Order: sequence, then structure tokens, then C-alpha cells
Amino acid sequence: MNQQKAIEFNDYCHNHKPSIAFIKAEVRGLFGSVFCDFGPEFTVFDVDGEEPHTGIIASISNDNPALVSCVDDERLEFQDGDLVVFSEVRGMIELNDGKPRKIKNARPYSFTLDEDTSNFGTYEKGGIVTLVKQPKLLNFKPLREALKDPALDKFISELGRFPIVGSEDDAQKLISIVSEINESLGDGKLDDINPKILQYFAFGARAVLNPMAAMFGGIVGQEVVKACSGKFHPLFQFFYFDSVESLPTEPLEPSDFRPLNCRYDSQISVFGLKLQKKLEVAKVFVVGSGALGCEFLKNLALMGVSCNSPGKLTITDDDVIEKSNLTINPNLHIEALQNRVSPETENVFYDAFWENLGVVINALDNVNARLYVDQRCLYFQKPLLESGTLGAKCNTQMVIPHLTENYGASRDPPEKQAPMCTVHSFPHNIDHCLTWARSEFEGLLEKTPAEVNAFLSNPSEYASSMRNA
Repeated sequence: MNQQKAIEFNDYCHNHKPSIAFIKAEVRGLFGSVFCDFGPEFTVFDVDGEEPHTGIIASISNDNPALVSCVDDERLEFQDGDLVVFSEVRGMIELNDGKPRKIKNARPYSFTLDEDTSNFGTYEKGGIVTLVKQPKLLNFKPLREALKDPALDKFISELGRFPIVGSEDDAQKLISIVSEINESLGDGKLDDINPKILQYFAFGARAVLNPMAAMFGGIVGQEVVKACSGKFHPLFQFFYFDSVESLPTEPLEPSDFRPLNCRYDSQISVFGLKLQKKLEVAKVFVVGSGALGCEFLKNLALMGVSCNSPGKLTITDDDVIEKSNLTINPNLHIEALQNRVSPETENVFYDAFWENLGVVINALDNVNARLYVDQRCLYFQKPLLESGTLGAKCNTQMVIPHLTENYGASRDPPEKQAPMCTVHSFPHNIDHCLTWARSEFEGLLEKTPAEVNAFLSNPSEYASSMRNA
């Protein structure tokens, strides 16, 4: 969709009562952008989607302003100006009314309450303080105000086409247009324009690469959810991404970018024919075919990875893999296995198998399996793509032999153990409650009966041991 048509659609959505959320995404080679306009007044009800921060109260003073101290086993995540509510406070019951109260002088284990508690009841014990998430109002601008004179649209309007792949003349024309636009911006102009970046953009302007399209499709999907739910902060208003670092480092001839009238012409126009041939004969091992694994398989197949002899893509998952789900590309050389990658299956994934691989892709859901695959890749010096998802969060790590640290080189900090004083006196979250329940179970149904049996079997010895304890 050209810029003028996008502006027409956006104007209609922006001025409609109520406003209609408008999202525009564009992918050009290794460059992409997203524009969001959710209307002149859009309310975000939950900015981060996380559970509200809480704290266990240790004391509250009868002062103006009141000082609230919390137990020191967990740092408070409050900031000055936050609103909080109190619950289950003993003694100073006036705070249990559910009314949001502003705090100030927030510190790791205490804060000042912007309220006079001099005439409140005296604090006795207990109580939880919980952060109140405040809605945020966003004022979006329409596309015609947020973006003016896009260079690529101007190039197309003047020449009637996209820049030609590998054409230095077209690249220089685009650079010239960008420079003219920049000079017309007055105080808002950029001090420096990188012509190399613009050249890369011109060369790949007519290419749509599957990995980039998949990534931006995921981003737009998240924005749609935000627009419908009011949960999580939306993009405000532009998101830009490029992956210029993915380009080959060695210089290529213009003939390397020449299209072959095949399904991989977009990739050839950006990366060159040599890299495409390399992808087609790659030997790849994908471990896991769940949510991430299926997405990886789709992208690999559409990119032509392992689609030529002697290339081969091995996929393993100890669940059922339907081969019909692996036929996105009929030329894909694939072997689907149902073996768990572990020390017990080293007769399946033997040394020669690992030595023959070009790259390993993890799509696993547990740390132990990740660590095992990481150790095998480290031993056989194979590159590893490590990744994981958790709700709307995700992470990736590219492990390159002799260049980056391996996955197992750094670990997440150990989970905090629940302090026993908190568990027994005031359990307030799931971990505390489970630990308390287990402690009670062991005390009532294991320790006490064991002591009774010890007394019944030998009363004198039991009495002697208790006196010496």
C-alpha cells in the first residue's frame, strides 16, 4: 500500500467515533517498520501486564506523614508517587478501606504514606500493601502528522518503480532524495546520514524476506491484542528494525544478486547467490517441534534451507511429529525422529552425527535438555541458536564457537528460598503457602507419629533422649 492510500485509511480510522485502531507494517529487505495509531485518546489499563508488586508490613507509625516499614526478606518495588492499597492490617484498621493512597520517599524496605495517621488505631500486626496500577492515557497522532515525505515513496513516484537490485545509480538517487528531505527539515534535520545504510536499503527495497515478515507479523499480532484489550503498553508510535549485520561480509559482484526466476529471488537479491546455495546444502539439527520448533521449521523451509543434496534437516521431538506438517517446501530434505536428546540416546545421536552438522537450533522447554545440547555443541564446536518464550516474553542467544560464550556459561540467579519466619507467621504467596503446608504435613503426620511410636516402643530411652536434648 502506498503512503497516500495509507494516510486515507488512517484518517478515517483516527477520526471515526469511537476511533478504530490503525496499524501499518512494512518490510523492505532487511529493514522494517511498524506504525500504530490507536486514536486521539487511548487508555492503557495495565502498562506491563505483570502482577502488582506487594509487600508485607512490619510496622506503621501514628504520624503525619506515616512511616510504613516492611519485612526485609524482599525489596519493595515501589516508586515515589505510586498509589497503594492496604489489606489485612490489624489494629490500624482504618487503612483496610480499599482506598488508594499515595506514597513518597520510597526505599528498599520502607516508604512514607502521604496521610495523617495520628488519630488512627495503633498498629498491631500483619497487613499487605499492594501497588495500584494506574491507567495511562496516550494521545496518538495520525500518520499524516507523524511521517512526512517518505523517501522510498518519492523515488517510486518519480521513477515509477522500486530501486533495482545492485544498481549504484538507483542507490545514489535514493540517497539524493533523502538528503533533500533532510535539508528541508530545518532544526529537525539529522547532522549525519549514513549512505551505506541507504545503499543496503535501496538494494533490498523490493525484497520481502520470510524471517523478517514472520518477525513483523508477530509484532503486529501483539499490537492487535494491545489495541483490543488495553493491556501492555503499545508501540508509540513507530518501531524500526534492521538486520544489516546479517549481510555477507565479503564483497559481491552485481551478478551475484541477479534473480533466477525462482522462489528464493528475494533472498538472492539481498544476500547473493553464494549464500543461498550454502543454505540449500546446510545440515541442520532442530531439537524440539513445539510452538517455537514449528515456527523455526516453517521459516527454514520457506528459506530453502536443506532443500538441495547433500543438505539435510533433522528434527527430533519425543512427541508425535506429523510428516504432513513438514511439507511446506516439497524440496526439503528432512528426517523426523522421536528420540529425546540426552545421554541415553547417544547411540542415535553419535559422534559422527554431531560432527557432520552445520548448525543446531534449540526449541526446548526445560533447562536440563538445553544444557545437554549446549555441552554437545561446545564439545563438537557447532553453532547453536538458543531461544525460549514465556507468555509475551522471549529470549534468544546465538552461540558461535570461539566468538561468544555458550549457553551454560551463565545461569539465572537461584530462586529465593522463602524465609521460615515468613512462612510460619505470615505466608502471603503460593510458594510460602506450599512450604507452610508441607511443613504442617510433616509435623502432624510424620514427626509427631514418629515420636509417639518411639515413646511407645521404649519409654525410658525416649525420656532419656528428651532430657539430654
